[in-house]
Amino acid sequence: MAATLSLMVPLGTKAFEFSLKDSTTGNNVALNQLKGTKGTVVMFLCNHCPYVKHIYYHLAHLTPKYQDHGVSFIGINSNNFLAYPDDSPEKMKNLALELGYKFPYLIDEIQEVAKAYNATCTPDFFVYDSAMKLVYRGQYDNSRPNNGIPVTGNDLKSALDAIISNTPINPDQIPSLGCNIKWK
Repeated sequence: MAATLSLMVPLGTKAFEFSLKDSTTGNNVALNQLKGTKGTVVMFLCNHCPYVKHIYYHLAHLTPKYQDHGVSFIGINSNNFLAYPDDSPEKMKNLALELGYKFPYLIDEIQEVAKAYNATCTPDFFVYDSAMKLVYRGQYDNSRPNNGIPVTGNDLKSALDAIISNTPINPDQIPSLGCNIKWK
């Protein structure tokens, strides 16, 4: 698995509208149904990447705290699950239930959404304000598998705290680092 940096999409970019199947319910849901009143976090995740595994328990506990303040979270798996069966819709559902994800974990089977967002790695985070304009893109925090730094989510939390308090978000943002998306 190649360690890949996220692309730093220009701040202010408008969110790409999509409709994808939720792995846990089997229902199609659209971005406009899922967006938050204060902000929306679009996260490109997967099941097998060690970088995602490194944060997913923390992420599962972090998201409800911000959902209570009008921030929604959307997990998307764009990996080619035929080549990477650990990322199959059934295994996505099992993982989401096991971790207690309080956000939809969506299947981007044709990889259209990942391409539209310029997502390159897992995890890859895109934070939008209430007008669905990009205000943060980058890392969860500076913890990585085996680097000895505890998982805190501080980079993402800092952006979300600013959204909630209506204060400026630091434009100096660090790219995420993770496994490359497994393209077809």
